[in-house]
Amino acid sequence: MKKRYFLLIAVLLSTITACKAKPPTMVGGDKDAHGCIPSAGYQWCGKENKCVRSWELEKEKGLENTESDFKRHCAIK
Repeated sequence: MKKRYFLLIAVLLSTITACKAKPPTMVGGDKDAHGCIPSAGYQWCGKENKCVRSWELEKEKGLENTESDFKRHCAIK
C-alpha cells in the first residue's frame, strides 16, 4: 500500500515539475543589441553596417571562413 502512495506522489511531482519547464526558444525568436538573430547565424558587421552570416560574407567578399577573418573584416574586438 505504501508503495502505491509513493509511486502516485512521485508521478504527481514529476508531472508538476514538467509543467513548469520553460519552453524552448524558437529559431529566430532572439535578437541581439543590433537586431541580429544569432540563432539563425546572424552577427553584426560594422564594416557592412548590417547583420550577416559569416559563411555568406566569406563567399561574397572572398574571405576565409574563419572567426579571425570575420572579426578583422567586421572590426570586432
